[in-house]
Amino acid sequence: MGRINLLNEDTSNKIAAGEVVERPSSVVKELIENSIDAKASVINIEIEEGGQKLIKVSDDGTGINPEDIELAFMPHATSKISSIEDIYAINTLGFRGEALPSIAAVSNVVLRSRMEGNEIGKEISINGGVKEYVKEIGCSIGTTTEVKNIFFNVPARQKFLKSTQREASIITDIVNRLALSNPKISFRLINNGKKVVNTYSTESLFNTIRTIYGKSIGDNVIKFEKHTDIASVYGYVGNAEISRGSRNNQSVFVNNRYIKNKLIATAVETAVKSFMMINKYPFFALFLDIFPEYIDVNVHPTKAEVKFENDRELFKLVFDAVHEAIRNSLKNNFELELESPIQQEIEGNTFKRESIQMPLDLKTDNENTVSINDFHRGQMASSNNFVKETNDVAKDYSAFIEDKVNKQQLEKPTDISSASTPKFPALRIIGQFHNTYILAESAEDFYIIDQHAAHEKILFEKYTKDIKQSHVTAQILLMPEVIELTPEDFIYYVENKEIFQGAGFSIEEFGDNTINIREVPNFLGKPELRNIFSEILDNLKKLGSGETYEVKYKKIATLACKAAIKANDNLNIEEMKVLIENLRLIDDPFNCPHGRPTIIKTTLYEMEKKFKRVQ
Repeated sequence: MGRINLLNEDTSNKIAAGEVVERPSSVVKELIENSIDAKASVINIEIEEGGQKLIKVSDDGTGINPEDIELAFMPHATSKISSIEDIYAINTLGFRGEALPSIAAVSNVVLRSRMEGNEIGKEISINGGVKEYVKEIGCSIGTTTEVKNIFFNVPARQKFLKSTQREASIITDIVNRLALSNPKISFRLINNGKKVVNTYSTESLFNTIRTIYGKSIGDNVIKFEKHTDIASVYGYVGNAEISRGSRNNQSVFVNNRYIKNKLIATAVETAVKSFMMINKYPFFALFLDIFPEYIDVNVHPTKAEVKFENDRELFKLVFDAVHEAIRNSLKNNFELELESPIQQEIEGNTFKRESIQMPLDLKTDNENTVSINDFHRGQMASSNNFVKETNDVAKDYSAFIEDKVNKQQLEKPTDISSASTPKFPALRIIGQFHNTYILAESAEDFYIIDQHAAHEKILFEKYTKDIKQSHVTAQILLMPEVIELTPEDFIYYVENKEIFQGAGFSIEEFGDNTINIREVPNFLGKPELRNIFSEILDNLKKLGSGETYEVKYKKIATLACKAAIKANDNLNIEEMKVLIENLRLIDDPFNCPHGRPTIIKTTLYEMEKKFKRVQ
């Protein structure tokens, strides 16, 4: 091996800074946490060009002692601890003394601060780790830190930063998380002069959730809470209505510190799935308060990970809290549905038919009547008949609309060239099994076709070709769909605006973090629109900004094909013929966009062998 070199201070500082300052959002996180530790009640954040040009964090906290302002930028200088024993009783977010010197080593920093009782404050400027000046200055009580030109002296690190929109989105996300864990503090984030986050001081965690994530999230969350001798867990978990295809809307806080922990996330997801059986990830904001001696927060410089002394007990605590909350919520809803009609009759002696709910039928094989008062039986029967008729009409109408949309897809001519070569022989339709599988035969073979998978692939190939040829046909929605996005999702939409336009969507910005969808790809329709749009955004997040347009379009096409006919849809012979004929002529008819088989073939020889006709 070569000779051992002792690195100079400049090089070692830049290496150390790389552990703490991974990207602009790391700077924002560290500065906000310093403001929180300083007992600020208002924190303002301003960024430009995704934080790469400017990050400015201002607070009204206690400020920095003027004699310590230079010391604050020395490595491992901190006011939070004084000895190794203090690490096991940490009640602050910062404690390592690495953030400010690391930030100053890779950017231009100007910090000004004034404590209450002092007439003037102090300002310090550091350029790439080198102090430029320290001077007295007039300023408000609290601290303001300006960070400019991050990584200007580490160009290799700049190459790994994402687009300015993506970096801004990551910053927005971390500000939202910190606001969520500190509802008593007012947060305001301004991105390129536009306000994207604005929370107000409140004692209610629920109000903060509603402010950050919007009304749809707030209307679909369930509160949970549970305590033991060493820990307490509380927060909110979402129902199936607001589940998503990614874990972006999951937040875990340990002693008010935002962390990422697979154990706790798994405990919540397991508790939710035991009731809802959903294939998506639930929304939750979970707070775990635990005695500091039972955890180790000194795992990584970013302080985003912690170690627990007893993982199993915490898993059980979290699971039980969420499980009991969801169970009680479902139980309460069940009881309300049973009591609602009777309660209305007792209070008003009449029924408002539009608000009647159907009581659940609790009859068993040995019970022929519902146990209710004879006085109510006549009116209850009349009301129930009305509700049943209303529900039947609604179901028939929904079925009619869905059937009409699905059959229109089959009736629409596919743009398949007449010169396309069939990939399997012409088939004679035998019938439909379980309203899901089409049974057909050729001269010697028997075919089973999954109607949903087959239609998915037909739509996928047609849609993909239309996008490539810029021939996507769109339909104008009778009633435009207005969707309120989270600030993070809105930034992702803006970043991929051209992708949506090329895929056949006509979307307008409709106020802060809100969009108005006016046109959609012709085969999509409105019923699936809101869910599909959310899933498209989730998938674009997973892909990252480095992916090509072609990859992103394929992801959109895969999701959009949910508009295909479904299992349990009844098709007539002509509809089945059209479906099979279109399937024969596409490029790859044998697998759906998700990789599942669309068609299974059994030869006559295999059938006769199963019936022991041949050996």
